[in-house]
Amino acid sequence: MQTVLTRSARKASEFIRRGQLVAFPTETVYGLGADLFNKAAVAKIFTAKGRPSDNPLIAHVSSLEQLGLLASRIPPGAERLIQAFFPGPLTVVLPKTEQVPLQATAGLPTIGIRMPRHPKAQAFLSRCSTPIVAPSANLSGRPSPTRWQDVRTDLDGRIACILQGDQTRVGLESTVVDCSGSRPLILRAGAISLEQLREILPDIRLAGKSAPEISKSPGMRYRHYSPHAKLVIVEAGSVPKPLTSAAYIGLDSLEGLQDFKKVLLCSSVDDYARKLFLFFRECDAAHIAEIYCQAVPETDLGLALMDRLRRAAQA
Repeated sequence: MQTVLTRSARKASEFIRRGQLVAFPTETVYGLGADLFNKAAVAKIFTAKGRPSDNPLIAHVSSLEQLGLLASRIPPGAERLIQAFFPGPLTVVLPKTEQVPLQATAGLPTIGIRMPRHPKAQAFLSRCSTPIVAPSANLSGRPSPTRWQDVRTDLDGRIACILQGDQTRVGLESTVVDCSGSRPLILRAGAISLEQLREILPDIRLAGKSAPEISKSPGMRYRHYSPHAKLVIVEAGSVPKPLTSAAYIGLDSLEGLQDFKKVLLCSSVDDYARKLFLFFRECDAAHIAEIYCQAVPETDLGLALMDRLRRAAQA
């Protein structure tokens, strides 16, 4: 299969209507889309990515009207989150309608729903005229793509089309909140912070790492976001002298960085998050053996950043 590159949302949507896969930009990372109601197309996502079938997908909608196609009910708490953060980098998990195929939800009775804010994503989704399921547009387990070139590196020849856009603004995946139970739970930290969510729902809390609800969110049950290199998380101060080719990413210029082959100093936590996955991919291309990542305070976007670092560091 030849993967078509295009900057036209209209042209990309034509592939969706033919039951094929299209990678497209959002404000978080690039997603790999298929028509949610086309079971054969949904199955292609798992094949193209090498994704486990028990890892649920997130539905992307172009309008609030499409929520009724997907969610059997929307609790008051979910309504408040939708009003506050749609469109944006928030995914809300709700009880699904009977029409939503189980292939999209990993057999679960719930579906995660998101409305991206990215202009090109909105144009693409509107032209598709149907909800689109879309995980990140990378091979399963690899760092999520923040540029269309990263998508091509992983999926060229595996998917029909890449809708080209700029490097994504956030660089980390959406926050996932489960609103299908008695109390809202944050299943995956993301660009919408715990502090922002508590301004809308003061009783919201983080789900425990072994909470049964975790299975309702993608990116939580398997090693994810991982470069080929060994990843080491370091605190502020200094870094050990590397014994092999090594790289460093962080906020501070630490003692000992002159011994590193590749160094990226970020201006803020937001800048760190935006550049992290691209840095991982650049390190892979440079055959880096170890990547040292500076830890950050787990507030605001730092909570999501540290979550991704820990998952990428899992053996």
